Amino acid sequence: MKNPSNSSRRNFLKTSIAAPVAIAGAATGANAAPDKAEPDAVIPRRKLGRNGPEVTMVTIGGSMEAHSPQYLDLAWRNGIRSFDTSPNYLNGISERNVGGWNSKFKERRKELFLVTKEPAPGGPEEMISNINRRLDLCQTEYIDLLFMHGIGVGRHGKESVNWPKSDRFRKVVEKLKESGKAKLIGFSCHDDELLTYMNNAAEGGFLDAIMIKYNPFFEKGDAFDQAVQRVYDAGIGLICMKEMRPYAKAPKTSPEMEQVGLTTQQAVLHKVWSDKRISAICSMMENVSQIEENCNAARIFKKSLPAKQAKALQEIAMLNPVMMCPGCPSCREGAIHTDLAFSDISRYLTYYEQNGDATARERYRKLSAAQRMSSGADLAALREGCQYKVDYPEIIKRAEQYFG
Repeated sequence: MKNPSNSSRRNFLKTSIAAPVAIAGAATGANAAPDKAEPDAVIPRRKLGRNGPEVTMVTIGGSMEAHSPQYLDLAWRNGIRSFDTSPNYLNGISERNVGGWNSKFKERRKELFLVTKEPAPGGPEEMISNINRRLDLCQTEYIDLLFMHGIGVGRHGKESVNWPKSDRFRKVVEKLKESGKAKLIGFSCHDDELLTYMNNAAEGGFLDAIMIKYNPFFEKGDAFDQAVQRVYDAGIGLICMKEMRPYAKAPKTSPEMEQVGLTTQQAVLHKVWSDKRISAICSMMENVSQIEENCNAARIFKKSLPAKQAKALQEIAMLNPVMMCPGCPSCREGAIHTDLAFSDISRYLTYYEQNGDATARERYRKLSAAQRMSSGADLAALREGCQYKVDYPEIIKRAEQYFG
């Protein structure tokens, strides 16, 4: 969860636990055992697809500036048992941090669900050729879940939409599992063709998990809901990401959220967990307060977010400037009619402005001329059609200023 406020721990809900708070400064000390989280710090788990294990409902992301072996230890002591990383995060330092943690706490490895990714620009086979690199950097003998990172038409070509049901990808999955170096295989996806990738994965039936940009306010029975259901019915686990982007500048609380004892950001998490098809949320927690807030949200989750609070969340998102749509149908429809990679560009700009991610410029410049050419796209129509009213004209203008 991303929340720009570094608010004091005193601002937390009264239900926040005290034990993990106290160890922030002690986690790296000479007497920093025990390995187990305090009983009150245990986070609920959900099963990841048909073949996966039960995973904690919160996974800590790997791209925030605070990321370090000590920071991961703090997440562990708060009850998180799933770490997410990638060679693309922090210029490779993220995986090295995970490796440092694994090296220091070897006895914990069997309890950790470790997720890393392989960009594989040349295709699925690079997941095999680079797996030893992933293992070396993470200092482990196996990866619990290996994703093809950011599968998409822009990075991998139009033919990649069929990879999730292809013999080509299936053989890669089989070889990786036979080697014992990766237990589960899947992909993450931000692409406008997400639904096609998901539907093809459900048809293929050989992948274990997908990480998706998730819009918790989809309409029952719409194309997104149907794709999620097909994937779920195929036994493929679903991990949510980017759910907090529309709330980066949202107020910490509101009268509606106070009625149910949640912060705005906790309510977003509860709205996602209300969908039982989602196994876990991968959350970018940038400080100790956010770790505590995320973990406490998971502990107190008992039932779906009430309709009144869900409606208020939608209204809050609409009232605050949103830089990156979490995936509404109109944006996907708009992508069919233009080569402009407007959703990718909005994502890069978000990473640059909100996260200070300098690699966003490189990603933008790797787009083709057609993908960056805005003259043929009706940006105003994209904005008006977007459920979150993402200001695409302004986004494209600023991206050209920053990255052009």
